[in-house]
Amino acid sequence: MKILVQRIAEGAGLPFDIDELKLHLRVSDNAEDNAIQNIGRTAAAEIEQFAQIALLTQSIRVTVFNPAPGCGLSLPIGPVADDGTPSVTVDGEASTSFDFAGGIRPYIHWSPDFFNLSPEKLTIEYQAGFGNDAADIPPDLAQALMDQAALHFDGRSPMDAKSLTTSPHMARVGARYRGVQA
Repeated sequence: MKILVQRIAEGAGLPFDIDELKLHLRVSDNAEDNAIQNIGRTAAAEIEQFAQIALLTQSIRVTVFNPAPGCGLSLPIGPVADDGTPSVTVDGEASTSFDFAGGIRPYIHWSPDFFNLSPEKLTIEYQAGFGNDAADIPPDLAQALMDQAALHFDGRSPMDAKSLTTSPHMARVGARYRGVQA
């Protein structure tokens, strides 16, 4: 079984408030706004990858080739609204042979007859994220993003590859959101 995951951003909004990030970085002027936005975006991408979450609303497309028979599948990126419903195609045909549970670690449960179809390819599309604006992101993740950005900002020219790592705050907070992988 091979799984491919694609993120499709819904909007062009930033997952942080640029003025709050500049305050956290102790930058008082506008001279480095572009660099700070890039650093903030990089920190956001690192948090999303590490914690397997979407900070802002985005579409997630999961393609499963030669899926193994079983009860269901833990979807790779959360959170998903409890009333959210994914769209599922089985070998290109729409299917409703599943139950769905949203939350931080969304799960799709296949109906008993689902694998009688012997699918070669499943495509699951769903919306994930905390909301459309930076204000929708939980405070602990917003702080972790700022701390990770500060690590990048302060270490823009590290002397060696080991100097620039993950901030302890981001690692601790991100681990709380990340699901266990099998």
